[in-house]
Amino acid sequence: MSLVQTLPSGPLDIVGDIHGEQAALLQLLRHLGYDARGNHPEGRTLVFLGDFVDRGPDSPGVIGIVHQLVTSGKAVAIAGNHEINLLRNDPKDGSGWFFDARLQSDLRKYPCFARPHDPAERSAIVHFLRDLPVALEREDLRIVHAAWSSAAVEQARRQPLGGLRAAYDQWEAQAAQAAQAQRITERMAQERELWPHNLEHGEHRPPFLQAHCDNELNKSTFNPLKVLTCGLEDPATEPFFAGNKWRFVQRQAWWEHYTEATPVVIGHYWRRIDPHHCTQEGLFADVAPFAWHGQRQNVFCVDYSVGARAQARKKEQATHGFKLAALRWPERTLMFDDGQQQTTHGFMQRPPQPHTAHNASANQQRLASVHAIRSLGYPLHLGLPLSRAAPISG
Repeated sequence: MSLVQTLPSGPLDIVGDIHGEQAALLQLLRHLGYDARGNHPEGRTLVFLGDFVDRGPDSPGVIGIVHQLVTSGKAVAIAGNHEINLLRNDPKDGSGWFFDARLQSDLRKYPCFARPHDPAERSAIVHFLRDLPVALEREDLRIVHAAWSSAAVEQARRQPLGGLRAAYDQWEAQAAQAAQAQRITERMAQERELWPHNLEHGEHRPPFLQAHCDNELNKSTFNPLKVLTCGLEDPATEPFFAGNKWRFVQRQAWWEHYTEATPVVIGHYWRRIDPHHCTQEGLFADVAPFAWHGQRQNVFCVDYSVGARAQARKKEQATHGFKLAALRWPERTLMFDDGQQQTTHGFMQRPPQPHTAHNASANQQRLASVHAIRSLGYPLHLGLPLSRAAPISG
């Protein structure tokens, strides 16, 4: 058994990123028609897209629900980048519920959150996440947290189930060796001396830290599991603050180059339901809130930004625009945690082609990004096309 598993047959309900919002998850399951044990009168199966944890009020509670449903055979789940951070003991924004090192900084950003203090409970969380795959597939559908790259999927397919952290660490070690050979680590240390501020402090805008940019691109080049769970990246044109951190790389809209016929459902990218909302990432600026996207209009992001609720509560801001969603397959309809239902549109319908001049400009930008990465000596061995990019969030 490998890190790429087979999706169950029959109708599915594919749940986007939850980020510790246990109440929203329970409401969504009820609206979908599941009972407390995960049974559905139509024999449907739940699919969880990862990012169960961090930022929200009850990450342990969410993992408990997902764990119970998966163990009982009522659901399947994959790991997202936040689960990998936990497995690797890599404290990031919003993980203070699990890591003491993040507790005080996260309490300044988020309301109170549940913490597992019992060693047995903490161990159970780690063991459950450790055994998750990173992708699911069947003839009519593919599931991955961030990006479906055939080259990355094939490398993940050769790794044993239960070996997520070991495989991730192995590829990170290769990236670290390349970083050392290219003096990236040394140059990052020099940049930290010149810019001593914490990159999570939004009030201190840094200059463009090239070595920090090179380091992130280097990891993406070597680590296929990072590609699948974090997406593809390009150099940013300037520093930007997203996901509570200054960033120097920006995400690619990889679906613009996905040419395979099998539909893909993803999370990760902080989509919004607002019809005129231009997200901070920019990835959906030209995509309607409930539309399929990509070159063949067969990719759908079902993350509707419920992970932003916790910080909005802390700031006493409205939260109604941030929702937990499930995409129902094969119906291709959405169910939200407030009971709202929505039909998706544009599936497998070729979108209008942009103006030729726009295409030429976009190609020039892509070529510039390719030359920038090649000039740093990156192997680009995954065969991943560069595309119009957008900043990171989450």
